[in-house]
Amino acid sequence: MLLLPLLALAAAWSHGQAQVLLKQREVSITREHKTTTSMDCIAEGIPDFQYAYIHWYRHAPARAPERILYIGPSAVSYDDNSYTDKYSSKKGTNVCTLTIHDINSNDVGSYYCAYWHF
Repeated sequence: MLLLPLLALAAAWSHGQAQVLLKQREVSITREHKTTTSMDCIAEGIPDFQYAYIHWYRHAPARAPERILYIGPSAVSYDDNSYTDKYSSKKGTNVCTLTIHDINSNDVGSYYCAYWHF
């Protein structure tokens, strides 16, 4: 049994007069039970969420955090073309979901979302 701790973090900050809150639940998966997992980033205080840019980051042990992708109003943009088969993301009303495919030991790390306008 290989336990892959995939930790989801949350962040809150003020943007002008409104406070933005991004909430995530901790997700842990066991490889023998799943080969794909998803985690949500629940947004509060973002006006026009469908037009917001949500960024997904991965922080692997002993490595610097790296951005995997961001999702805007109409498409997902990957920071590395090799990520297109590994990760996917979609947005709902106030939720953005990251899915990790073909999970293996290289996927251990903390995954978190961030928000800002370009």
